[in-house]
Amino acid sequence: MKSSEHGALTRNQELVYDALTDAKGPLSAYAILDGLREHGIRAPLQVYRALDKLLEFGLVHRLESLNSFVACSHPECDSRETMVFTICEKCGKVSELADKAIAGQLESLADLDHFALKAATVELRGFCQACQTASTQ
Repeated sequence: MKSSEHGALTRNQELVYDALTDAKGPLSAYAILDGLREHGIRAPLQVYRALDKLLEFGLVHRLESLNSFVACSHPECDSRETMVFTICEKCGKVSELADKAIAGQLESLADLDHFALKAATVELRGFCQACQTASTQ
């Protein structure tokens, strides 16, 4: 079993985490369920419980605009409150970016409204370099 600072992952958590790590792009909970039926995972609740814990541990992220999940690509993620993702609208590639300046700007914006910011996720939609290049050829 994989270990995190939170201890060893349960079997279901490990299966869900591995499915996201092996995926070529983001997966919905139902896509994860479909891929794990042969491993004994049969109910959506099993996937959602595993995802909840993996989110809590900072091992996966939810992409709100896609209603899907991706494995974290930054090991220090659980200490960050601001995540930025680029999402290619053509091929579906998702990249996770870290930028302290953007995090500071979002905190400042929240402060202007006397808002106590807990976390922020920014999703940038457009076209990755490969898709841009392919469309110009």
